[in-house]
Amino acid sequence: MTLNLTQEQARRIAVRAQLLDARRPVSLVETVDQLTLLQIDPTKAIAPSADLVAWSRLGDAYDHSDLTFALEQERSLVEFSSFIVPMDEIETVLALAPGRIHPSAVEWVEANEKFRTQVLDRLRADGPLVAGEIEDTSEVPWASSGWTNDKNVLRMIELLNRMGQVAVAGRRGKLRTWDLAERVYPADLQLPSAEEALRVETVRRLASLGIARPGQKETSGGEMQGGGDAGVPCTVSGTDGVWRVDPEALAAVEDGFAPRTALLSPFDRLVYDRDRALELFGFEYVLEMYKPAAKRRWGYFALPILHGERLVGKLDVKVDHKKGVLNVFAVHEDFGWTAEIGDAVEAEVEALAGWLGVEIVHP
Repeated sequence: MTLNLTQEQARRIAVRAQLLDARRPVSLVETVDQLTLLQIDPTKAIAPSADLVAWSRLGDAYDHSDLTFALEQERSLVEFSSFIVPMDEIETVLALAPGRIHPSAVEWVEANEKFRTQVLDRLRADGPLVAGEIEDTSEVPWASSGWTNDKNVLRMIELLNRMGQVAVAGRRGKLRTWDLAERVYPADLQLPSAEEALRVETVRRLASLGIARPGQKETSGGEMQGGGDAGVPCTVSGTDGVWRVDPEALAAVEDGFAPRTALLSPFDRLVYDRDRALELFGFEYVLEMYKPAAKRRWGYFALPILHGERLVGKLDVKVDHKKGVLNVFAVHEDFGWTAEIGDAVEAEVEALAGWLGVEIVHP
């Protein structure tokens, strides 16, 4: 039987699944486990995206030191590729990652077998190390039209990471430190088959989204989107075609919904699939940091604004840590806000400034 959902019900399912209703999670690890991942992005217009996503869920209880502790001391979380994932799920991640490496990259590693062995030997002897401390003995240089061109050591390490031979051990400042995977991951790892890992990943992803289109597609960053064949089929009023919904997420419809207001990272998974955000929420959004200033509609790093089950606008803000201020350049309303929405958004901006330890300024 295909369920029939209203847009309001579908939105509430999506918001609760992403831990953005009033029932806040109690810990960072619980948060990442439900979200399945945090994306690592170096942009610090406000705060690193992983921190901003965590704050949007945990509020002032969250501090960046919580993430460092979970990654480097507790080892309940781990960096993998450009994401932070639960260590409990690393077996699933490792089972799938090699199959998602482009064949040309595999061929490059195979053409540099001696270099690969020397990298592993160096880490075995002296790890953890940053990439710059490892000698480049490559026989075939890595060729790319992007920033990785001729960055042979870093590219080899990153590929060995995805092949499960090398792992991120921690950070030295902004630089990742690398070590043999066996020194970072649990000793009793037992990788599932790729088929079983894909099933687990798909079910977990749909649970984190609540509702998604069926099928799967890979993003440019190597992440999969879509609900596959997990969950149950449903339709959503105002949209065409079939969706997949997590049965457990239906509680957002059946048990009531407690709304709140939240400021989101542009990389937040509630809005990361821009097509889904437009279909479900009627929310148009583009990250404009790569556009010339004159062509930006909402701002360099505008934060999507959630109010209840609706995405209601964008907040154009930037932190100046030297001056200790949060510059609020503009608040873009997607429609005419009520006084209640305006007050709630203002309170959330004040909460953001308080968490950052800065004062609000309207230039």
